[in-house]
Amino acid sequence: MKMVFIDKISGEQMKKLVQRPAIKMDRVFALVKPILADVKKNGDVAVRKYSRKFDSVEIKNPLVSVAEMEKAIKGVGVEVRQALKIAAGNIEKFHREQLKKEKAVETMTGIKCWRETRDIERVGFYIPRGLVSTVLMLGVPAKIAGCQEIVMCTPLDKTGQIAPEMLLAAKIAGIKKVFKIGGAQAIAAMAYGTQTVPKVNKIFGPGNQFVMAAKMLVSIDPEGAAIDLPAGPSEVLVIGDSAANPAFVAADLLSQAEHGPDSQVILATNSQKLAQATAKEIKRQMTGLPERARKTAALALRNALFIITGSLDRAVDFANLYAPEHLILNIKNPERYVAKIKNAGSVFLGPYSPESAGDYASGTNHILPTSGWAKSYGGVSVDSFVKKISFQKLNKQGLDKIAKAIAVLADIEQMPAHKNAVKVRTTKLC
Repeated sequence: MKMVFIDKISGEQMKKLVQRPAIKMDRVFALVKPILADVKKNGDVAVRKYSRKFDSVEIKNPLVSVAEMEKAIKGVGVEVRQALKIAAGNIEKFHREQLKKEKAVETMTGIKCWRETRDIERVGFYIPRGLVSTVLMLGVPAKIAGCQEIVMCTPLDKTGQIAPEMLLAAKIAGIKKVFKIGGAQAIAAMAYGTQTVPKVNKIFGPGNQFVMAAKMLVSIDPEGAAIDLPAGPSEVLVIGDSAANPAFVAADLLSQAEHGPDSQVILATNSQKLAQATAKEIKRQMTGLPERARKTAALALRNALFIITGSLDRAVDFANLYAPEHLILNIKNPERYVAKIKNAGSVFLGPYSPESAGDYASGTNHILPTSGWAKSYGGVSVDSFVKKISFQKLNKQGLDKIAKAIAVLADIEQMPAHKNAVKVRTTKLC
């Protein structure tokens, strides 16, 4: 963990401070491109080949049958069922409120414009092994949006199965087509379609650098598919003041650090005492973690930053510059600073709002922009699963009112046919 007093550094040093570790994507793209081309050309044959190569599994039929799903979910315990039910219910409540019908607008007499919502008919989900919550985060809003076909791909676990909890989550979310496919080959299968996997219009979900590279590449291929948002390693920024409980802050930082060795973990505070106490608390809490989580967190914490500021306003300024995936305001009266937050994926207010709440069960979506993309992207919502189609209806009077403006603008852009399309309908051109 590195402690930095940002009130004493230059603007250039600040720019470097908010930069994420660079990922050499050229090498990753070079490895992924042949996989995409192979699946695009050879379909299921190529998918099976890469499943053998990368996952060491032989998959004859990747589709999970109804009987297979029902058999698997029978063994899920009551406690897990209840947890999934609570999470799914809260996610649905939050996302259903996003369905707002827009009003038609009469821009001038005789000119009426409006938008209507249409679902993206076919969507695909990539769910990393064991991420039950992500199934709900994608499936529930897709169902609310009315998507007609939902395809889910997920790699098999070490036993050669999909965890029953994953399949139960899929059923709760209304996902009927689940495929036992992982890696870049899964992205290719959904983007281009195979003999077994339907082609989709948009692909959602997190993954490793190969999965993300595959998503980026298919998104720029006219024959491929759109994607949800750019994503990289997960990250959290906690803003704390002197009143913050260092145990709470440490727990939040560790919960992020256990995501992976490349996770970004930052504390910004106007209290050096809190920073020092949090560092001690991190060491104490790490001793209680299982070995795997402890090792992962330790690697992530090597790049952790403790930002010391002269004021909370300065800490918020840093947060806006960093644009974190998760932002926790563990301070007195956090509501005072809500309007000042400009760039963040999801914001957690107060000492009893851990990132874990949003990750699992509060209702907000945990598919969020990382790597500073929160400056221009929001997280996944119902809007992610729909498109807005604009409509307009003009009568003769309405067209007469804007005919001259159309003619002038068409002349500027040297589009005489545009001008003529109005001229043949009206005599108001001069």
